[in-house]
Amino acid sequence: MNSKRPVNLDLTTIHFPLPALTSITHRITGVILFVGLIFAFWALGKSLSSPAGFDAVSSALANNFLAKFIAWGLLSALAFHFVAGIKHLLMDANIGVTLEGGVKKAQATVVVSAVLIILAGVWVW
Repeated sequence: MNSKRPVNLDLTTIHFPLPALTSITHRITGVILFVGLIFAFWALGKSLSSPAGFDAVSSALANNFLAKFIAWGLLSALAFHFVAGIKHLLMDANIGVTLEGGVKKAQATVVVSAVLIILAGVWVW
């Protein structure tokens, strides 16, 4: 191994291409969804426990800013994760695995996800 190679340890100077960013974001949204399931299952269990529990969860989702923000965040993570997952499935099927195809699929992932996130925001708020 050549020890004279330059080493760049400053991660802020590295420019990631869009396909890499969408892939990294896909992993991050997966973690967000995993953690968010705690809140989703809690709300589901509370709402199914009794009519009063249903009213409490429904009131929180209608009036509480934090509950709405968490719901919108989970729906946004789900939307991006779903669209990026389809992109990864297309890659697994050997569709568009060229450099140009990867960039176009990453651009489509960002655009479709942005539309779905805006729609989720309109629905929640």
